Amino acid sequence: MSTETNGNHRLDGAVVAVAGAAGPAGRATLLRLAEAGATVVAADADAARLAEAVDAARYAHGGATVTGDTVDLLDLDATRAWADRTEKEFGRVDGLVHLVGGWRGSATFAETDLADWELLERLLIRTVQHTSLAFEAPLHRSGNGRFVLVSAAGASKPTAGNAAYAASKAAAEAWTLALADSFRKAGGDAGPSAAATVLVVKALVHDAMRAERPNAKFAGFTDVKDLAEAIAGVWRKPAREVNGTRQWLTPQP
Repeated sequence: MSTETNGNHRLDGAVVAVAGAAGPAGRATLLRLAEAGATVVAADADAARLAEAVDAARYAHGGATVTGDTVDLLDLDATRAWADRTEKEFGRVDGLVHLVGGWRGSATFAETDLADWELLERLLIRTVQHTSLAFEAPLHRSGNGRFVLVSAAGASKPTAGNAAYAASKAAAEAWTLALADSFRKAGGDAGPSAAATVLVVKALVHDAMRAERPNAKFAGFTDVKDLAEAIAGVWRKPAREVNGTRQWLTPQP
């Protein structure tokens, strides 16, 4: 794989796994990675929506290798099997992009429903734990691996009604930065050969949302296409410059 600074060249021939690939952000990411020449290995719990996302990326970029796999990321053994299968089939894994999302909130802090926390802990924390544990070794072996978490500005400035969501995102960030420290230590004096990074958004917006709410401003929101571009961009810089960073795609609170 080329070491040129252009993002497309860095991704040309790379093998990138995308967790939570069936939503709007996942679809945009599959398209961008396929455009850059990567082999894209997509996973989601929703088989039908995943198949649509994979087909769209293949159709948009004829000849691109984009595969879909229905994986239960709440099952550590199943997640490890996905990582092992991907590395065995394609010979390497150069990236894991974590796009598993979910949101629950309340009108006030006192009205917080702890059932929301139980759900978000599974979606936003447990899946990060499982994918990071499963993919750490393959990403290290890659020589240019990247683990990318998409987080929310609310993790840094929680609001009363978003306690469960903000706490979940903050925990996922901390876990990802611990992975970054693992890569740092493994690299020793030479520096890390893989990187874990956090991309921070206020919220995401896509074309269907704009069509549904034509008068909405969506101030500070990040378009899913811009998010996909930022994801592709984490391969543009050396691992030591990316590892352990929180990259803001929206103004900091």
